[in-house]
Amino acid sequence: MVALANGSSKGAAASPPAGAAPAVTPAPAANGTANGGAKDEMAELKLLLVSAKEAQQQYSTFTQEQVDKIFKAAALAANSARIPLAKMAVEETRMGVIEDKVTKNHFASEFIYNKYKHTKTCGVVEKDEAGGITKIAEPIGVVAGIVPTTNPTSTAIFKSLLTLKTRNAIILCPHPRATKCTVEAARIVRDAAVAAGAPPGVIQWIETPSLPVTQAVMSAPEVSLVLATGGPSMVRAAYSSGHPALGVGAGNTPAVIDETADVQQAVSSILLSKTFDNGVICASEQSVVVVDSQYEGVKYELTRRGAYILNPEQLDKVRSKIFVNGRLNADIVGQSAQRLAEIFGIEVPFWAKALVGEVEVIGKEEPMSEEKLCPVLAMYRAPDFKGAVDMADRLVNLFGPGHTSVLHTNPRNRDHIDYFNATIKTVRVLVNTPASHGAIGDLYNFHLNPSLTLGCGSWGSTSVSTNVGPEHLLNIKSGIERRENMLWFRVPPKVYFKGGSLETGLGDLKGRQRAFIVTDKPLYDLGYVDRVTSVLDRMAIRSQTFYHVAPDPTLTCILEGVKEMEAFRPDVIIALGGGSPMDAAKVMWLMYECPGVEFESLAVRFMDIRKRVYELPDTMGQKASLVCVPTTSGTGSEVTPFAVVTDDRTGQKYPLADYALTPTMAIVDTHLVLDMPKRLTAYSGLDTLTHALESYVSIFATSYTRGQSKEAAALILKYLPRAYKEGGKDYEAREEVHSAATIAGMAFGNAFLGICHSLAHKLGAQFHVPHGLANAAIISHVIRFNATDRPPKQAAFPQYSYPQGKQRYAELADMLGVGGGADAKPRQKVVNLILAVEELKRQCDVPPTLKEIIGADKEGEYFAALDEMAENAFDDQCTGANPRYPRIAELKQLLIDAWERPIAETLAVEPGLGAKVVPLK
Repeated sequence: MVALANGSSKGAAASPPAGAAPAVTPAPAANGTANGGAKDEMAELKLLLVSAKEAQQQYSTFTQEQVDKIFKAAALAANSARIPLAKMAVEETRMGVIEDKVTKNHFASEFIYNKYKHTKTCGVVEKDEAGGITKIAEPIGVVAGIVPTTNPTSTAIFKSLLTLKTRNAIILCPHPRATKCTVEAARIVRDAAVAAGAPPGVIQWIETPSLPVTQAVMSAPEVSLVLATGGPSMVRAAYSSGHPALGVGAGNTPAVIDETADVQQAVSSILLSKTFDNGVICASEQSVVVVDSQYEGVKYELTRRGAYILNPEQLDKVRSKIFVNGRLNADIVGQSAQRLAEIFGIEVPFWAKALVGEVEVIGKEEPMSEEKLCPVLAMYRAPDFKGAVDMADRLVNLFGPGHTSVLHTNPRNRDHIDYFNATIKTVRVLVNTPASHGAIGDLYNFHLNPSLTLGCGSWGSTSVSTNVGPEHLLNIKSGIERRENMLWFRVPPKVYFKGGSLETGLGDLKGRQRAFIVTDKPLYDLGYVDRVTSVLDRMAIRSQTFYHVAPDPTLTCILEGVKEMEAFRPDVIIALGGGSPMDAAKVMWLMYECPGVEFESLAVRFMDIRKRVYELPDTMGQKASLVCVPTTSGTGSEVTPFAVVTDDRTGQKYPLADYALTPTMAIVDTHLVLDMPKRLTAYSGLDTLTHALESYVSIFATSYTRGQSKEAAALILKYLPRAYKEGGKDYEAREEVHSAATIAGMAFGNAFLGICHSLAHKLGAQFHVPHGLANAAIISHVIRFNATDRPPKQAAFPQYSYPQGKQRYAELADMLGVGGGADAKPRQKVVNLILAVEELKRQCDVPPTLKEIIGADKEGEYFAALDEMAENAFDDQCTGANPRYPRIAELKQLLIDAWERPIAETLAVEPGLGAKVVPLK
């Protein structure tokens, strides 16, 4: 039956608040008639089409402001549901990778919104007074959206958002093997859109799809456009529907590696792309064509990074099962390399993440030369560059005309780039870019429009020659080169440090009238506030103190502070204390400056801090400046754009990140930390060390941050044992540890962190393990996890060209003097770094296992919580910057590894490591 899903509230769950993950529930039952006849199906379909047309006619009268509000609400709702929708998609279709489908759902919501949030789509969108041209945007009408089984939720989100932005209505036609997850994605977007004011009926779907029903939708007179993503036969049907159609062609992307290419970057890009979601993206590389002089080097690098080269016997077995009865074998689509080996009846190493077959023939007689929607890659040897381009062009013209091609070359090799652009018959000609990530846009070149429907122009028998977006009129061939966006280094404009700097720093506030001090009760009772107010009094600056901040500051506490702040009207806010008072003060400052701030939206996770859905108004600092004065040595909050706040109404922790939250001034005065307790000294110091280690290997690390990471780590290794043992008696140690915390804060405030913090956040939330202690328990396991040249998955960021975790740890070990000398191999240096960390923990009396930290009596509770903690850690904001992109199961294993057995014992028994403790210097 065809269910009439018209967007009304009847029978539908209430929409969740912005920023909250909507509950994923089964789609509502079809409300067709009992006899299930074809006549009744068509009658119900007619009602659905009429409803969609009426809703669209109403929606076409909306203003740009109304549309943008709806567009934003729908994007936020889809973004919040990215993980449960990904899990539904993999469970229902039995293909792909949950973590990668999470990324695609994230991309379909965040990147699409970011690209088009300011695009005018209503009324007059462009006016050339001199030329006398006025362009007016009018919606198309009702869109039939065909959704494939390979990308069922992300495509549904993408097409729904596109139609909402352009004031159209859409009827989604899911693939029969992906109906539940597609419908659920559509329901989430629809509910959010209707709650934001969209007419019921602008987003609808077929709940029990079939080929006759889909064809009837595409050819219905109420439909104005068919937006088709699917197999070639479905796309041909869309173009035969009698309506305008935007669709995709078959993909058979070749990647050419020429004589001047960076082999490490090229191979890493290809494997990153080919293994993403187990190769189901139509733009993913299907063949690699290598010039003769680079061939053996590429083979070596492929194997080094996790690809397995098939022998002739294995290759024949693979060939025999790629196609069945002339069609791509559905059993292999979206399967892992290990599962493919079982299907093909071959044995491959456990580390294999892609299967590579060396072939020579291009044509129907060679199955490897066609599109294979799985991590199977053909490899060709070409005599020279022009020969390689000729082979790539033949592969494209035979099996994937118009779609995508890739050239890996020296970026300055204009002759090769220009020749490739001019010769190859694809509308996306990528240079030095992973095809899957590069073709969809806005990741490796920020000028290519983000899209999940990729036109192929007339070469691929499609009506558009670029990535499908709001407007498509011409075939446009685009030469797309890898372009790395600018990086940044942002810290407070002024940082005062050394003992006695409090008075000097506060003296810089001369001319201010009112200071609002944010701190906690213990510091207030101990007289720390008096040290501040005495200086302010001498400068005739009135002050008021808010001392109600507790550990893990709550939203209620912050709102109380904001209320007092608004009554007092300060022109400077002074945060005095550890991480909690500084975090609380940052959010109070935000709400004081921007009263209408959407707190929940600010907490939404982002893939790129510059592309987040929610942006703060550009008014921070107009009412007051923020001065942070740390009284502990660890968080680095005094120089970072981060804050963590708990909504005590729901119990949910909100990690906030925005450079608008960066303090105006930091005062790092050693005199304020001389009396820190031993335990706090140890935990805070190890937190600083973790900041340094994670920021050093982060994919966002730069030459500007790595020096600070190294210096902070060196200071902690040298001075933390002394500060822990002697406390305030060893003034030098106290001062250096205090400085190290701020230096590390500058580093990770710009380079970000990694999965050690992701896991530590969840350990703290679940078992109340102090944050620094949780980091200390996990960091050595994370170092071992990241230190590999062959990661199963690599984080995607343009400046991070290839896996560098092991190399970075090894060079850091050398710089810290714990590497073991010039003769030590990188792996040994990493081991020595881990042992140095463990030795530091021992000197600070930190237990080596989580079992000792949490308690043996909690073992059952701990293991019962592993799945939830691992999934939540995967979705933590810190995870995206980790050099080795983790699977959820790997995060779970890290928590298991850290539970019972000290890592030093594990290293000692691993063959070939020769582990030994290198004394700290």
